[in-house]
Amino acid sequence: MTSPAPETQAILAVHGLEVVYSDVILVLRGVSLDVPRGAIVALLGANGAGKTTLLRAITGLLRVHRGAITKGTVQFDGSSITGLDPAAVVRKGMSQVMEGRRVFAELTVDENLKAGGFTRRDKAELRDSYDRVMTLFPKLQDRHKQTAGYLSGGEQQMLAIGRALMQSPRLLLLDEPSLGLAPLIVEQIREIVVDINSQGTSVLLVEQNATMALSIADYGYVMENGRVVKDGPGQELLNDKDIQEFYLGVGEAGRKSFRDVKTYRRRKRWSA
Repeated sequence: MTSPAPETQAILAVHGLEVVYSDVILVLRGVSLDVPRGAIVALLGANGAGKTTLLRAITGLLRVHRGAITKGTVQFDGSSITGLDPAAVVRKGMSQVMEGRRVFAELTVDENLKAGGFTRRDKAELRDSYDRVMTLFPKLQDRHKQTAGYLSGGEQQMLAIGRALMQSPRLLLLDEPSLGLAPLIVEQIREIVVDINSQGTSVLLVEQNATMALSIADYGYVMENGRVVKDGPGQELLNDKDIQEFYLGVGEAGRKSFRDVKTYRRRKRWSA
């Protein structure tokens, strides 16, 4: 498997990771993945491929779901974070936006953002982070006193990303940020991710929307059944015929989805 960058340049390096749930269910099977410093890396895969489990292993949330790392390592900025608890991972400079947004619906926009920066003690730095969020998301500025549960789906996704940015992370993990959003809002989220990255934050973007993810990714990985089955530069994957056929719905007649083709045949074609 080709690596996008030397390990010394990777802000996140996952090597040979295996994860088991409830001591019996093997979900990740030797996954390796690098996020170069300052890059956007896309992680693609169908439901059940293991994408969210990989994020849980990185951020320390596995134990909440009765999961455990049985093999492999996770390094952040050159130091091992394998098995660290989530709070320690956040303090090291990593933030995650979970699938489904999960804002605090009863709290206001401002209160949600304040919760996102709860571990920070420097008030001036916290104000700078708040101002950054409001610059990135003018709609949140307009609604900063509004209860989060009354925001639209797109606005809640913006709030979830803004809340994660209140920690001023060096690495941002995004789990399906386009899920359930209208195409126009997806395009806005896409541009926001690019803006965040241009300001110096590395991004690991987990998506089923291959077009959106690969159009902005420096590098991409494709997961299937707990393994990485293909990787390469974002533009190369976007132009790959197999990716187009199985993720973008174009290709031979009668095959509108990758689900219509046997797994073993896909793997054979991808490994050729």
